[in-house]
Amino acid sequence: MTQMALEGVNLTRQFGGFYALRNVNISVPQGEIRGLIGPNGAGKSTLIDVLSGRASKWQGQVFVDGQDVGKCSPRERRNRGVARSFQRTSIFSSRTVRDQLELAAHWGDDANVDQVMEQLGLSSKQHQVASELGYGDQRLLDLALALIGKPRVLLLDEPAAGLTMEESLNLAHLLRDLVKRWGITVLLVEHDMDVVFSICDQITVLNLGEVLIDGTVAEVRASPLVVAAYLGRNVT
Repeated sequence: MTQMALEGVNLTRQFGGFYALRNVNISVPQGEIRGLIGPNGAGKSTLIDVLSGRASKWQGQVFVDGQDVGKCSPRERRNRGVARSFQRTSIFSSRTVRDQLELAAHWGDDANVDQVMEQLGLSSKQHQVASELGYGDQRLLDLALALIGKPRVLLLDEPAAGLTMEESLNLAHLLRDLVKRWGITVLLVEHDMDVVFSICDQITVLNLGEVLIDGTVAEVRASPLVVAAYLGRNVT
């Protein structure tokens, strides 16, 4: 049986009569890159918040490597190997690259700072203050912070936001290499379909807080339900 690195069961988050998530089920096998896509307001970031422990007042279950982490705080989930990035970078603009990574390593068991910088091409910039970096390198630093401690599950919320096409594709290949080298499982929220289609093993499509389809890149591309959802038509 395939080991599931990350599972969400009947995940629901409701605000009054509005369902941000409604009975969402998702299972991501170990070592897979799973794309999570959907129109604006589909529930993608909400799902990442629930899985990472940053959401309140939700129902369902979350499992990491088969262990129920639903009652664990974000820090406790991080200690169990779940890391995440955000749509907006969480870096400190006045600190150097190395300072920030060493600070993140202080809270973990594996101080793999040099390894992370080498993997992401940041070694030559380790003594630069973050505000001096180009935007693409700032996004890489944000990813580097999530990789400190070599997490087992990486939740990425639009890591290519604001990047050029070349930077986005470079990031895509970097993520694929990380999965291969470190065996990390990735759940990737991304609007750049070139990135999603080039590296994801499977794709989960959300629409109006529900799973519309789970499938391969080819299946998702060919689905009339997906096309209708993105065009704002009724999905039946």
